[in-house]
Amino acid sequence: MATVPSRHGTSDDVRLALRAAQLYHLEGATQAEIAAKLGVSRPTAGRLIARARAQGLVRIEIGVPDELRDSVHTELETDLERAFGLTEAVVLRDVPDGSPSGLAPLARAAVGVLARRLQPRSTLGFTWGPETIAVAHELRTKSARCATVVQLDGSMTSVDYQTGVDYTLGRCATVLQATPVRLNAPLYADAATVTALEQDSLLGHPLALGRNADVMMFGVGTVSTATTLFEGSYLDTAILDELRGLGAVGEIGGRFFRADGRDVAGSLAARTVSVTLDAVRACPATLLIAGGQVKHEATLGALRGGLAKILVTDLECARWLLEQKEAMADDVVEA
Repeated sequence: MATVPSRHGTSDDVRLALRAAQLYHLEGATQAEIAAKLGVSRPTAGRLIARARAQGLVRIEIGVPDELRDSVHTELETDLERAFGLTEAVVLRDVPDGSPSGLAPLARAAVGVLARRLQPRSTLGFTWGPETIAVAHELRTKSARCATVVQLDGSMTSVDYQTGVDYTLGRCATVLQATPVRLNAPLYADAATVTALEQDSLLGHPLALGRNADVMMFGVGTVSTATTLFEGSYLDTAILDELRGLGAVGEIGGRFFRADGRDVAGSLAARTVSVTLDAVRACPATLLIAGGQVKHEATLGALRGGLAKILVTDLECARWLLEQKEAMADDVVEA
């Protein structure tokens, strides 16, 4: 009697596909071992495994252990990646309170990202701030290596304000076994001075190196008197008012952007000593470490502007970001 075909093929086709799938998924056999056992070629073994999946003969379930359900949020991470075109999202339960200890969980997660993204020949760029200080503190020997660590934004100021640049640069370079490159310049200066700094063979080197960094890590600043730029006397209330009037919601490396992620043109842009936001967008691996309600608007603007390809954030911020994305989509449909 002839074999009766079905929508899955003949019974022998189905049996072979099921046998190959069983050997591969349940018994851990390689395609070469499957080919030898079933008497087929290695490419045929691969096609049998693929056919079993395509025809619904294999169902794969991924389960999170009960004790980890409150700390692992892979579905939410996947939703963020799809919504904002991210390479990777890492979502943590704990919401940072802005203190060094509060930032520690985000920083440890960022260290894990760096360990997977940095290569021995990589250049790592960073902007100064509490997030990158926390990352430097959490770095451990042999967690990763790179060739160079470079400061992406100027930090000199007229007041005695601790930016943490020296600590971040020194510790990252030591732990990552890299050459440190300091940007000995103010964050803001006259436009003519900025042009001269960029053209200077010595001071222009860090900026040129930073523009071409393989990996960049940074936090995001807000447009308020609570920002480190105001606390360090880099900005005054008049400039903050100007920035708000121009629609600024956040900054990276002293460069401000709007809610839609576009650069803020204002008088400050030409006076800023840091890599441009276009250079940040062009970097293949930009790591944004941001959490807490005060950073929500700035984080959303950064994601809308393509300023981060990797995001490390907290659960509340992740959910809020997705709510904003869904609201935008609903507005487009209604329009």
